[in-house]
Amino acid sequence: MKTVYPSAGLLAILFTLRVAVAADDAGALQNWPQWRGPLATGVAPEADPPLEWSETKNVKWKVKIPGEGSSTPAIWGDRVFVLTAVGPEKKTEVKPAAPPVGSETNSPAGGRRGRGGPGGGFGRGEKPTEKYQFTVMCLDRQTGKTLWQKVAREEVPHAGHQQNNTFASGSPITDGKVVLAYFGSQGLHCYDRDGNLKWEKDFGQMQTKMGFGEGASPTLHGDTVIVNWDDETDNDFIAAFDKNTGKQLWKTSRNESTGWSTPLVVEHEKKLQVVVNATGKVRSYDFATGQELWSCGGQTANAIPSPVADADTVYCTSGFRGAALFAIRLGRTGDLAGTDAIRWSYDKDMPYVPSPLLVGDLLYVVKVNTGMLSCFDTQSGKPHFAAERLEGVNEIYASPVAAKGRVYVLSRDGKCLVLKTGAKLEILATNKLDDRTDASIALAGKELFIRGQQSLYCIAGP
Repeated sequence: MKTVYPSAGLLAILFTLRVAVAADDAGALQNWPQWRGPLATGVAPEADPPLEWSETKNVKWKVKIPGEGSSTPAIWGDRVFVLTAVGPEKKTEVKPAAPPVGSETNSPAGGRRGRGGPGGGFGRGEKPTEKYQFTVMCLDRQTGKTLWQKVAREEVPHAGHQQNNTFASGSPITDGKVVLAYFGSQGLHCYDRDGNLKWEKDFGQMQTKMGFGEGASPTLHGDTVIVNWDDETDNDFIAAFDKNTGKQLWKTSRNESTGWSTPLVVEHEKKLQVVVNATGKVRSYDFATGQELWSCGGQTANAIPSPVADADTVYCTSGFRGAALFAIRLGRTGDLAGTDAIRWSYDKDMPYVPSPLLVGDLLYVVKVNTGMLSCFDTQSGKPHFAAERLEGVNEIYASPVAAKGRVYVLSRDGKCLVLKTGAKLEILATNKLDDRTDASIALAGKELFIRGQQSLYCIAGP
């Protein structure tokens, strides 16, 4: 069996330490500050979460979360941050946020640019007629008690969403100093750790493919916030903002269909770049200027999974109406399709919604949204096992995560299989909660946090 962190994997870990959120703050590695964790790979390098739990075992606390949301919580120190959209029947008793400082107004069908706005599509929800409260919550990590709760925006959404989506799908980000809450068409909002609004941005109304709704999260690196905005209009862009003031640093036009993938900041040869997965092409941009560095076609329609990277390669996946996995060598420029910049590729059993998990030189991917898992050697591109059935698991939306030599795979019915990290599929434990679970797990310290459809769970060992 392959060890968890062989030499190549160690290089990958050292690399990702340099590009983690708040990379200049060692505290990031002890927390879960963003979507996909401190390394943006799904790994929590310093966490030691429990192996077993149930509704009656190892639940430190369980609290009801008002409204709807499928975003992953962000964890920093003694605080847990959650985003939710509270509908007309479940409005909170808090007042809307005060006028912002520096306020500025500015899943699934294939095809390219349907331009139908919020109309049509299998499973599309109807446009709401009443207001939602787009809400940011801060909970005490020890007790689950709400410390503060702010309504970032209260309005009638301009469009509905697919039945498996929500109005709060993007995950919050924190570096221990600020909290970034992104609700897409309802704006990007920056708070301090005590809930005071610092600034906000309004990007307009996103028109998603077939009206399936929004879902990408922003990315924070140092003092720079990256937002990607791809929809069915001609106004696609990627932009960078100063986290302290909200000032726009740069903005670059794009030409893409609706996107749900979160940008990834990577470093190569001491230069930072931003990689975005998308249906048309995977593209990389200079972190400082927004200039496009390279692109690579070949993903399937609806390229939802976020990319992951190690020391010299970025891995991009998609799995709707086809399958694509590309291991793209960093350091090249221009159009990389069909060149030796593609270290290796694979065209079967790729994920539709779940993002890949990178643990050392092991790359884990879910097949479409099913209960089947593959594991690849990132150096050779060969699968250690391919589309192997996970016992008792039928459907997965959450992305797998890892810590302490274990991989956690959460299904939609509240079941979580804990696997031993390695080249063979070995199940260590099977756990079950009563809630529906689409959001990915957050890992920090000796705890794991599972956001269900109804409640947020803090799971901790004895």
